[in-house]
Amino acid sequence: MCGIWATFGVDGGLSATCIKCFSSIVHRGPDAWRIEQDAREPLAIFGFQRLTIVDSLHGMQPMRLHAFPRTTLICNGEIYNCKRLQKQHDFPYETKCDVEAIIHSYHKFGIADTVKNLDGVFAFCLVDGEKRKIYIARDPYGVRPLFKLHDLDNDVLAICSEAKGLIGLKQKASKKSTLGQFPPGHFEVWSMLDSGKVQLDYTEQYYKPGLAPRFVPFVPEEELEKLNVYEKTAYLLEAACKKRLMADRRIGCLLSGGLDSSLVTALVVKLAKEIKLPYKIQTFAIGMGDSPDLVAARTVAEYLGTEHHEIQFDEKDVKDALDNVIYHLESFDITTIRASLPMYLLSKYIKNNTDTTVIFSGEGADEVAQGYIYFRDAPSPAAGHEESVRLLSDIYLYDGLRADRTVSAFSLELRVPFLDIQFTHHYLSLDPKLRQPQDGVEKHLLRSSFDKSGLLPDSILWRHKEAFSDGVASIKKSLFTIIAEIIEERYKDENDNFEGVIPKTTESRYYRTVFEKSFPGQHNFTPYYWMPKWVQVSDPSARFIKHYAAK
Repeated sequence: MCGIWATFGVDGGLSATCIKCFSSIVHRGPDAWRIEQDAREPLAIFGFQRLTIVDSLHGMQPMRLHAFPRTTLICNGEIYNCKRLQKQHDFPYETKCDVEAIIHSYHKFGIADTVKNLDGVFAFCLVDGEKRKIYIARDPYGVRPLFKLHDLDNDVLAICSEAKGLIGLKQKASKKSTLGQFPPGHFEVWSMLDSGKVQLDYTEQYYKPGLAPRFVPFVPEEELEKLNVYEKTAYLLEAACKKRLMADRRIGCLLSGGLDSSLVTALVVKLAKEIKLPYKIQTFAIGMGDSPDLVAARTVAEYLGTEHHEIQFDEKDVKDALDNVIYHLESFDITTIRASLPMYLLSKYIKNNTDTTVIFSGEGADEVAQGYIYFRDAPSPAAGHEESVRLLSDIYLYDGLRADRTVSAFSLELRVPFLDIQFTHHYLSLDPKLRQPQDGVEKHLLRSSFDKSGLLPDSILWRHKEAFSDGVASIKKSLFTIIAEIIEERYKDENDNFEGVIPKTTESRYYRTVFEKSFPGQHNFTPYYWMPKWVQVSDPSARFIKHYAAK
């Protein structure tokens, strides 16, 4: 989890505004930083905030190799097939840093084949000084964040891991400037002009949810041929966890006690024993009072024998964190903010009280495996499949955004096995009927794939779906009720006129007002409110859906 930042064509060079913008993402990489202006391209500035996960400072960025001195790379990511690429193509690596594979791949294949051959998560900017080209790319599901500022009047380009690193430049740009997220599964090619300015050549989408990997897969197809659907599902999820153990820092797991985080934790614990990690896996659960999540997570931790941490939070913690969460999220979505509060507080605890830096999480399972309760109301298997694809296409705006921002706020690294390309291709290619909820049980296929495996107690494997923002609080008083009471004390509804998606409740207007203080006019960051489909509800909480059965 690092922070990247770059500008091209900005007059005035490394100004005070640039320094302030770059400094605003220091939380993404507190171990080391570098900002530099290229003497050969005076209007090109590169910045990097480093969180050391693999390799020492030999992997510091901006990265330039002896073999390609005019190529510059800044990247936030993990390339899980870096060693496989080296072996397949005899790349002469100069560092132990996994992202070096991007430079070698680019010079051997070009940018289009490079992004298709990367098995990992990434957001990068690569500059070829000889060809005077700039390449920007983001991983298939947008696990790693990337924002882009384009000033059309002044031929200026700027990129950053978070919008807060660009908002100061946006305020000084022309009225034709645009700031927003760079879309997942895309890359862009830009030309550097003789004037030092830039222009866009073209944009290409190289991936859509469910497509097969273009790279040589981590699990060879011949290993899967004799497995049935359930065995293959379990095998590929375990493989997705295994490849993500690549780290020189301590690994831990977020554990809510729900199916997704419990499965990931169980697999990580199993694999950690197999590769003989020199420490116990730490697990982290958070809740208020008699939270059902705390009880379930405790059961899982005891069953797996992890070094478990149980964190209690109260209404004061929510009051203190609420505005900070909105700032870090760069979103005003209701569901995202509610669910982010406990994850933000949990990440704060991990940073301040442990030496765990790499965090495994269950994000993506609900989107891939039709885990949301409203999937029971899908009018057809095909409609359920289409909704999964839609959710995965937009996950970078909602749950993916939440997961990244809440952990990166405290300099932690996120790993999400359920968004593995080989796994998602397998799962989404199965018969849509098989992937639907069965007999009132969501993610039935996923649960069945681990039935009788002994990885988890049956009470956890078949536990009812519980939304995270609901499960952390008591059934008697949900977190959104507590938030509503805080906002009622804090906010006077002024009936502001908002552009874009219109907030209709006091809670949503408060979120939007706080958001606008840091990101004025950027309503495009949240194109719509996340809401369940096929059901008539006025609030996104799962508690209002008729099928809700969690206790």
